[in-house]
Amino acid sequence: MITDFEILETMKMFNEQHLDIRTITMGISLMDCAASSVEESCDRIYDKICRYAGNLVSTGEAISRKYGVPIIHKRISVTPISIVAAACGSKDYTPFAKTLDKAARTCGVNFVGGFSALVQKGYTDSDKILINSIPEALASTEFVCSSVNLASTRTGINMDAVRDMGNIIKKTAELTSDNDALGCAKLVVFANAPEDNPFMAGAFLGPGEPECVINVGISGPGVVKHALEGVRGQDLGAVAETIKKAAFKITRVGELVAREASERLGVPFGIIDLSLAPTPAVGDSVARLLEEFGLETCGTWGTTAALAMLNDAVKKGGTMASSFVGGLSGAFIPVSEDEGMIEAAASGSLRLEKLEAMTCVCSVGLDMIAVPGDTTAETISGIIADEMALGTFNNKTTAVRLIPVPGKDVGDFVEFGGLLGRAPIMEVNRSSCADFIRRGGRIPAPIHSMRN
Repeated sequence: MITDFEILETMKMFNEQHLDIRTITMGISLMDCAASSVEESCDRIYDKICRYAGNLVSTGEAISRKYGVPIIHKRISVTPISIVAAACGSKDYTPFAKTLDKAARTCGVNFVGGFSALVQKGYTDSDKILINSIPEALASTEFVCSSVNLASTRTGINMDAVRDMGNIIKKTAELTSDNDALGCAKLVVFANAPEDNPFMAGAFLGPGEPECVINVGISGPGVVKHALEGVRGQDLGAVAETIKKAAFKITRVGELVAREASERLGVPFGIIDLSLAPTPAVGDSVARLLEEFGLETCGTWGTTAALAMLNDAVKKGGTMASSFVGGLSGAFIPVSEDEGMIEAAASGSLRLEKLEAMTCVCSVGLDMIAVPGDTTAETISGIIADEMALGTFNNKTTAVRLIPVPGKDVGDFVEFGGLLGRAPIMEVNRSSCADFIRRGGRIPAPIHSMRN
């Protein structure tokens, strides 16, 4: 039985502690939209997305009104376009991105993800076309997000793709330089990308997923921070238990919304992604949550240990609350989207190398990090390679979303607005890794990949 106290407690989470449902994401398979011509395939894609997702936004708004739950974004993820477009014979997949953008606008969603390719073991011809189309696709659309999976624990790291993505990120920055390289904020590269991730820019519907599915991503770093304020001075075991209990409550709210959306839309419920996703708003920061552990500032010694415990406790609490946890699930550390991370990075307390260490134990990786515009493509590829190695050899998801901002250097700021926030330009090690990156080939899978 739900008590009055629990009802009031939940209301306080929404009203005072920034708890929200970050996204309801509808995954739509486009496998049956493949055709021998670009025009026919794009028509099928537009019609199918609008047919399934036409009521997604209104449904989310109705659920929000019914329960008083803020639902920030409604999004769509689709089958990787490199798979769908392979049959059309085109050498440019930008028309597919424009079709996704048109469908997103018609449906009223915030983003659509799936302009993607899975190349962890090698390229198909279609994968190459999609990757080469990314800069123009992101420059000519508003709602489209792109992702490329470059590595996995079972296959190793595709270093040819790592090399190529450094150039693609640079070109995307150049084509969107009038918006401070905003295109790069919609482009992420992965190791071990999950097929059911509801969060952008990495959302796509994997080949093993249903025809259509509802996945929900929750948030709530402010709720966890508030809970920890009640155990100040107590040992870290008490801190872990407090986080678990808060994560349990947050996840139950997410599952309630997910199942309601599933029923109203007549679409199967997939997973809850119980990630603590911050925003630039004060009081909604993972960095401030970590400082509640007893750290003077995020980035000081002890930060990685605190983040590891946070991530583990969130997962433990969330998996007790729902049998269908998936996606990324844990804690996000995007610099531009977290008020505390922004301050720590601007003050020099949080550096790129420390962020890399933290990605060993967080849910994603080097996320929403602005770097000098003259950072070379090889250096970007080197950063990607390091992050892919962390994911591959630690058997976890890692990702890189770097933004080399043309015309800006260390000490400058870049402003994106909304959930994308603002970021200081962070210093990058200038020593060259060009010869290493030019070697290409494939870094073999680690020995622990042989699990059969």
